[in-house]
Amino acid sequence: MRIVVINHVTLDGVMQGPGRRDEDTRDGFTQGGWAAARGGDEAVTRAWGRRLAASSGYLMGRRTYQDVLAHWNTQDSPFRDALNNAPKYVASNTLAQPLPWPRSTLLSGDIPAAIAELKRIPGHDLHIMGSGALIQSLSPLGLIDEYLLCVHPLVLGTGHRLFTNGFAPTTLDLADAAPTATGVIIASYRPRT
Repeated sequence: MRIVVINHVTLDGVMQGPGRRDEDTRDGFTQGGWAAARGGDEAVTRAWGRRLAASSGYLMGRRTYQDVLAHWNTQDSPFRDALNNAPKYVASNTLAQPLPWPRSTLLSGDIPAAIAELKRIPGHDLHIMGSGALIQSLSPLGLIDEYLLCVHPLVLGTGHRLFTNGFAPTTLDLADAAPTATGVIIASYRPRT
């Protein structure tokens, strides 16, 4: 399986709290919901839908797992059922079995080794949404195969970024890009090997 990051980011690289105001208020972040506030973008929805329709599941860090579980299981949405039915692999050394969400597998101990083992299993892509700390730990190890980023024409000036100071230098090759009617750029990047 390949590991593919699918995330919303601003022009200044912020990935924190794109979906709702209360999504991620760490460090006093008050601009949550920045992607949703701009209104829906059908091209983004289609791009994500195409990718997630052929998914072998989700790879999440602890914080994202707990947030997605707490939010989406309270919503009357087809996304709730899709998440409940999808395999979920949770990278955490603080959570313990049994995990509360159906079809969840805990990856603990040597998490990069566990993820490298997942990559050897035949199947479709495993998708990482959110999970910035997980992405930042896997990327320098060559465990991320692709980044599908929806870059929003917005500068927040504050918030957790996808690529932080001290991030290992990485060259990415553009695999595909398309602007949307709302100014979002859907760009797919692959690490250069």
